[in-house]
Amino acid sequence: MRKLELVCPAGTPAALRAAVDAGAHAVYCGFADETNARNFPGLNFSRAELATGVAYAHARGAKVLVAINTFPIPGREALWREAVADAETAGADAAILADIGVLAYAAENHPRLRRHLSVQAAAANPDAINFYAETFGVRRVVLPRVLTVAEIAAINREIDAETEVFVFGGLCVMAEGRCALSSWATGESPNLSGACSPAAHVVYAEEADALVLKLGGLTLHRSPKDAPQPYPTLCKGCFATEQGGARRESHVFEDPMSLDAATLLPDLAAAGVTALKIEGRQRSRAYVSAVVSSFRKAVDALAAGRPAPPGALAALCEGGDATQGAYRKTWR
Repeated sequence: MRKLELVCPAGTPAALRAAVDAGAHAVYCGFADETNARNFPGLNFSRAELATGVAYAHARGAKVLVAINTFPIPGREALWREAVADAETAGADAAILADIGVLAYAAENHPRLRRHLSVQAAAANPDAINFYAETFGVRRVVLPRVLTVAEIAAINREIDAETEVFVFGGLCVMAEGRCALSSWATGESPNLSGACSPAAHVVYAEEADALVLKLGGLTLHRSPKDAPQPYPTLCKGCFATEQGGARRESHVFEDPMSLDAATLLPDLAAAGVTALKIEGRQRSRAYVSAVVSSFRKAVDALAAGRPAPPGALAALCEGGDATQGAYRKTWR
């Protein structure tokens, strides 16, 4: 079986080195500005840091993909065009793009820079993917986390592009690139400014024996103080509903937990997937190293026809638990 490419997160130069050293085939990162959908303080790369990171990765046989995956703010399109040009100048192996205008600019002005379609574009069917491939020369599409394995296989039979899927980390239960919940609560759009649930709007408050989590003044969770605390996103909030006169509190789709598709790697390979993506550019070097190392062992075992070694990543999952998310769609 052909070896699946392992695409790993690098929120900082140190995390890039940790991912490469742990066995990443490719790392993805972004510039420290609004062009990048993980635009958080203390994260991301300057132009000089990217060039140094590319050199480090290339010297060890790994690739670097630059995420320029937000949507340009009207009147400020030049910032996104500069990011594309600077990624190519730094020697990046590909740019991960979401906006049609940025894709058109890259295809026309930087044709030698390989173009990947970001998950933020939410292309989830063959017609959409073939449009991007034929119009802008997109070579790979990162599929949104709303598809089953069977649906991914059906897509791969009808497209002329590679597919990349998420296998571990934060689970977005929305169609990426189309979510307005965080901006409604905080006034900061994740698809424009690049920050879902910005830290400045997150508050943890103690109330009696509970820890209350709020985003933009809205209560998302009330949990025991010693319980694992979820990431503060509205899509994973706990909501009160009434049905048949009975009131219940629950999560809408999935409990707040991480995606872990490690046991599905053979199925994803059989479905024609090219690359496996690990989420986590906001995570520490230790997290990156542990997750990448575990998945590299699994990918190597699969390629050699051996059973994957047992994973040991439960402690790194959000809420201390994991789900296979839309791959199984148990909530349908």
